[in-house]
Amino acid sequence: MGKGIGITNLAVDEPLIFEKGSPGRTAVSMHEDDPNNYNLSDTLPTGMIREPIEGFPEVSQIELVRHFTRLSSWNYSVDTGFYPLGSCTMKYNPRVNEDVSRFKGFSFAHPLQPETLAQGSMGIMYELERFLAEITGMDGVTLQPAAGAHGELTGMMIMSAYYTDKKEKRTKVLIPDTAHGTNPASVSMCGFNAVPLKSNKAGVIDIDSVALLMGEDVAAIMITNPNTLGIFEKNIREISKIVHDKGGLVYGDGANLNALMGVARFGDMGIDLVHVNLHKTFSTPHGGGGPGSGPLAVKGELCRYLPVPVIEKKRGGFAFNYDLPKTVGKIRSFYGNFLICIRAYAYILALGAQGLEKASRVAVVNANYIKAGLKKHYDLPFDTACLHECVFTDKKQQEQGISTLDIAKRLIDYGFHPPTIYFPLVVNGALMIEPTETESKETLDSFIDAMISIAEEAGRDPEKLKKAPLKSKVTRVDEIKAARKPVLRWKRGINESSGYE
Repeated sequence: MGKGIGITNLAVDEPLIFEKGSPGRTAVSMHEDDPNNYNLSDTLPTGMIREPIEGFPEVSQIELVRHFTRLSSWNYSVDTGFYPLGSCTMKYNPRVNEDVSRFKGFSFAHPLQPETLAQGSMGIMYELERFLAEITGMDGVTLQPAAGAHGELTGMMIMSAYYTDKKEKRTKVLIPDTAHGTNPASVSMCGFNAVPLKSNKAGVIDIDSVALLMGEDVAAIMITNPNTLGIFEKNIREISKIVHDKGGLVYGDGANLNALMGVARFGDMGIDLVHVNLHKTFSTPHGGGGPGSGPLAVKGELCRYLPVPVIEKKRGGFAFNYDLPKTVGKIRSFYGNFLICIRAYAYILALGAQGLEKASRVAVVNANYIKAGLKKHYDLPFDTACLHECVFTDKKQQEQGISTLDIAKRLIDYGFHPPTIYFPLVVNGALMIEPTETESKETLDSFIDAMISIAEEAGRDPEKLKKAPLKSKVTRVDEIKAARKPVLRWKRGINESSGYE
């Protein structure tokens, strides 16, 4: 049987849990003699017993197990397929890092235990801070921020404290149109005004535009480098000098560090503050509502404003220092998401300096491989060497009435998660693709073949594309209705006919 593009499978159907079972069924044995007459209050405190819920499903254990097992088999995950999400860096996390984070010495370490009993954990946090400082080219690091946007917020808080100390009233922050969307929110939350900065025809920041907007009332410029077009800001040093000459600071959005680590450092570019998304670069869980981590690294005198406590290495061990008069205070309970940091620490030790550099270089090669494979079939607004990701548009397919959304939906039929769509906003109908370094050439070739097949279908059978996906459990949905009129609770008699009314 020859290999083909796409998916062919038998998916066992599964109704809603509310449509299963029968009154009186239960998933556990409550009493050996007469389970129907068993009184929960004989075993549990009354405060732990809920009131009966009308319409609540009553199922047996095997019904319960099969229901959720079948649902889990429909999930798309990095363990089952390729995530080409641009700007998100959804790469595979080696399982060894998960195992290390589950060591009892880490997973059972209580944050309130005395420093004398936490020396090993404190030593790891100290070393991770040093690793991140070296990788980014900065001087001080805090591991407290719980996500990239939280790291941005901490950076803006430090900026505010810095200018307050200097008795300078600066109200503006320049934000390029190729920056990440959280940047303006972080700026606004700290009392600054976001000033948009348009990129030039090459997709990078224009030096003259920065010089024109940079004044004594501008606190900083926030630069995502490489930017969300996947292009390196080659004028970064000149831009940093313009900002510094006017007394401003340069903030680096380090979300795309996976394209640079071991090759270039933010501190060497003139950047004063930068956050790092551990989930995007250093093999920690991404998405799903779990804990995140967005350490912030800073230069020189900005270290005095870091959140407390900071870990210091002293004769005889490590100690927490709370005595920072200029600190912005505490921005996270305890010391951050410790077990997430453990995963990143294990990843860095496993790869080492050469391995981290190789990861970045392979990620860049993979992105350019996809760009070269698809440039004849999709519009490429910036036909230049990219770094970690490449951005196409639906311009060619629009001639047949096919949109970016149609292309993304059709990819599902080929067994691939769609790439990021309609972002960055600077590109109309954007298809933003990031392969990372973890995907094989065979996977990339299959993805390229699928995208080419979809481009050919657009000319041959556009109506079919507009109905995609055709093979998924749920076909094309009304996304506007789902967003504006979501069904958050199933009610018998109202949802019973379709389950999704």
